[in-house]
Amino acid sequence: MHDLSVLPESETRNAIGKMDAIVVRSRFPFDRAFMEANRHLKCIGRWGSGLENIDLDAAKAFGIAVVNAPEGNRQAVAEHALLLLLSMMRHMPRIDTEVRAGVWQREPNRGTELQGKTIAIIGYGHTGSAFARVLAGFRVKVLAFDKYRSGFSDEYISEATLDDVFQHADVISLHLPQSEETKHYVDADFIARFQKPVYLLNTARGQLIDAQALLQGINSGSIICAGLDVLPFETSSFEQLDNNPQQTAFLQHPQMVFSPHIAGWTHEANTKMAKWLTDKMIYLLRNEKTEG
Repeated sequence: MHDLSVLPESETRNAIGKMDAIVVRSRFPFDRAFMEANRHLKCIGRWGSGLENIDLDAAKAFGIAVVNAPEGNRQAVAEHALLLLLSMMRHMPRIDTEVRAGVWQREPNRGTELQGKTIAIIGYGHTGSAFARVLAGFRVKVLAFDKYRSGFSDEYISEATLDDVFQHADVISLHLPQSEETKHYVDADFIARFQKPVYLLNTARGQLIDAQALLQGINSGSIICAGLDVLPFETSSFEQLDNNPQQTAFLQHPQMVFSPHIAGWTHEANTKMAKWLTDKMIYLLRNEKTEG
């Protein structure tokens, strides 16, 4: 086993030539040219859930298995989504700053309770379903919409249409992968369909939301507040923000709550991610040797 993360990109790509399997994050794209140059690879493991930096069609064409581990950090993401939601509803970032500055205001900081609200989850996979279970003790109504799944209503949620979401939701939480289909999923047309002001959560990928549409939605009152663990301005490595003229308006907006793409970043998730990913990769490699 070798750690290639400390090497420059060119050296990393050269070192891969000696490997049967690699574990990757989001540091650089694994495109068709990469797959073609590394046909010897048997398996690529993605540390995390997002696969947007891996050309899955090319991997399939060259017989390279690709696995990820969304099971590993689903609880961490779910708990962080709840943290962002409660922080918005109870004004936590603002009141923490005020108290530290010696400002003691009670009435201006009166909050809103979660109980009795309707929470809409868009994308009912690993993190979406985990979020529904985290919400179970709050006596809320949970709706879930998933374009590619059906028949999943249970004691935690009710399967819903997008029309149901727009009609009834007090909170909308995004749990979608990043793709061409989901880029700017939340745009001006999407926001215009809200039947009442909503809280918006995004712990998935920044590109799911159109930045200008979100700002306009907040300023018009369609969105009460946005809780964002991910931003449209993140670099592909998720380690920093690029230079975008809309950044200042975003980061200084009082009706947004932020965290630096750490929803799935817990000690427990790190351990669980390793276990899920290694188990899947070992299974694939052993079967490949048996079949070979």
